[in-house]
Amino acid sequence: MKKLATLILLLGILLPNIFAFAQGEGEFDYVTIEGPGITGEINVTNPALTQVFFAFADFSQGSIDAPADPGQGYQVVRVHVVDNNDQPFDQLHYYPYTGYVYYDGLVEGSSAYDGKWYAANPAAEEPFRDVLSQRARLTWIPFAVLLLLLAGFLIAYRTKPGK
Repeated sequence: MKKLATLILLLGILLPNIFAFAQGEGEFDYVTIEGPGITGEINVTNPALTQVFFAFADFSQGSIDAPADPGQGYQVVRVHVVDNNDQPFDQLHYYPYTGYVYYDGLVEGSSAYDGKWYAANPAAEEPFRDVLSQRARLTWIPFAVLLLLLAGFLIAYRTKPGK
């Protein structure tokens, strides 16, 4: 009887996840992005990049041959938060400028999609570039404020009355 109860409990937990995976629904809490021009990593909660498993590439369409030169890529880790603990789900490399995705795979486990190249989903490009441009603007704001303060001090110093 205990085995049956355990089996029913496991099926109750796993079946919704299996169906969500099959339908392409990821509903990740956030993604982390690392790559060129980014110091550290960016945590992104944009629904266009977190709510659908196939946001970066439709893996069900099949893999493609490895590109000769995919260009600049960004590491993307998709994360679930469970009981206030971050649990990375999978990792991929996204090449927004050339339209490729390399799917590294599941963090804990494996799938048929692992280690293959895919055509990038064009719908991911705009929100991804928006994230990068917002990050670039935020990076320059403190520097610009510092320059304005230094310029103000320099002007005040040069215009002070002489003795």
